[in-house]
Amino acid sequence: MGQIDVVVFDIGNVLIKWQPEDFYDSVVGEARRRAFFTDTNIHKHHEAIDAGASLPGMIDHLVPQHPEYERELRMWNDNWNDLAAPAIPHSVRLLNALADKGVTLFTLTNFGHDNFPRSQAVYPFLNRFDREYVSGRIKLIKPDPAIYAHVETDSGIAPERMLFADDRAENIAAAAARGWNTHHFTEPQAWADRLVAEGLLTQEEAT
Repeated sequence: MGQIDVVVFDIGNVLIKWQPEDFYDSVVGEARRRAFFTDTNIHKHHEAIDAGASLPGMIDHLVPQHPEYERELRMWNDNWNDLAAPAIPHSVRLLNALADKGVTLFTLTNFGHDNFPRSQAVYPFLNRFDREYVSGRIKLIKPDPAIYAHVETDSGIAPERMLFADDRAENIAAAAARGWNTHHFTEPQAWADRLVAEGLLTQEEAT
């Protein structure tokens, strides 16, 4: 295997769970949640947040269009740290182990510019990256090849010197097409095994 100089982490479903359906099911019930998600197309609207729009602004725009779901819409902003939760413990241990060893760490994440600092305030490990490539800040989103090109140009790191973990196959494919080393994240142990195989962590450090 080639030399890896930088490990690049996605965040949602790699370091913290991103399944907002779980929160809504627990608060309003599955039937109401299904109706809310379908009628408002909230996930599609959230893509605009990842692309740089304001999260509170999006909610204020949608409430007049869907007044029957005002409570649920307000929760998307007001309860953000309940939606993007909980942390994935083994993944967090891996991140911290790499940071403690002095491995250079980036995050490349589809995340809003409003809500990323809110998650960092709750999850201190999200402050351990040497560089933060947050889609809402740079107004590019994965899997657009331009976001990977931006990381390469901004950091000066060659693609073959980076190892990138992401839970979405299309994001991995786009990075691999540019020559990045990639890992399709499905669960923490396989990611731990990859980090050990690359010589970045020992077996003990990767537990």
